[in-house]
Amino acid sequence: MLLPEVRKRERLCILVTPPVTEEEKQQLLQAAPGQKFFFTEKPEVTEEQLRRADIILGNLQSPLQLKKCENLKWIQLNNAGTEGYCEPGLLPESAQLANATGAYGMAISEHMIGCLFALRKKLLLYWDNQKAHCWHPEGHVKVIERSNVLVIGCGDIGMTFGRKMNALGCRVSGIRRGVSKKSDCPEWMEGMYGMDSLEELLPKADIVAMSLPGNASTYHVLSRERIALLSENAVVLNVGRGTAIDTDALADALYAGKIAGAALDVTDPEPLPADHQLWNAPNLLITPHVSGGFSLPETLEKIVGLFADNLERYFAGQPIENLVNLQTGYRE
Repeated sequence: MLLPEVRKRERLCILVTPPVTEEEKQQLLQAAPGQKFFFTEKPEVTEEQLRRADIILGNLQSPLQLKKCENLKWIQLNNAGTEGYCEPGLLPESAQLANATGAYGMAISEHMIGCLFALRKKLLLYWDNQKAHCWHPEGHVKVIERSNVLVIGCGDIGMTFGRKMNALGCRVSGIRRGVSKKSDCPEWMEGMYGMDSLEELLPKADIVAMSLPGNASTYHVLSRERIALLSENAVVLNVGRGTAIDTDALADALYAGKIAGAALDVTDPEPLPADHQLWNAPNLLITPHVSGGFSLPETLEKIVGLFADNLERYFAGQPIENLVNLQTGYRE
């Protein structure tokens, strides 16, 4: 396909901030031959590179750096979340924002399942016993098969987790933005509902899996009042943003034994202060926001593949994938 004349004549500057391998660099170079690339990780990005950048592939050290990007036409984040990048006045008026939805489902869903098994099978207690050289049974454990799973946030991450839980023999329901009543959903799912169904569904849930972005509409979705609706058998998993849960209310529920446990890859505040009450809460597994990121090399491979595909689309004059609506912060 011939490129549009305006793009065939352009030689653009492309700034790439993730820690790509040499093979991944070549993949990007081949996707946009003849363009000027800067491969610079976030802390080392210079003001000159920001000023010259026509395209940015990856996050910046701070979204506020976008104010220096006077030539920017398009930024493709390496996150699914877009917090901070949609603020009015940050992007040049005609610039586009895209995210990396689709790259994280595999890594984060596996992390969630690992945490779930650790909690249900008391593996954390046995790890403590092992370190203490203590051979001691810890009593009954919980079954995962036949559990009622409520997925709050049904993007790529939530749906990948839900599909895997269904394969384990669980009954899965979903909550997503923009659904006002029970909606059509995949055949493996019991139903798709809107946020207004939370009060009805939470008491029935054995597993509450949250993968919401951070914005005003998701703040304290799991509020103190909603946490009080959970059964004593319920486990809460959060891999989205910590602000989606009332942290103090969750801690109170764990200390009081009102819920069975929780696994948090994200917290509010984050990083979690060393003296925060959550650290010592019973039946709680905390990881430092590592379920996604580049902890799994395959995730970066998926992100680079998305970058490369979108570069080819851009220079072919085609719409790029994963464009974000700046008003909502969600993919269009």
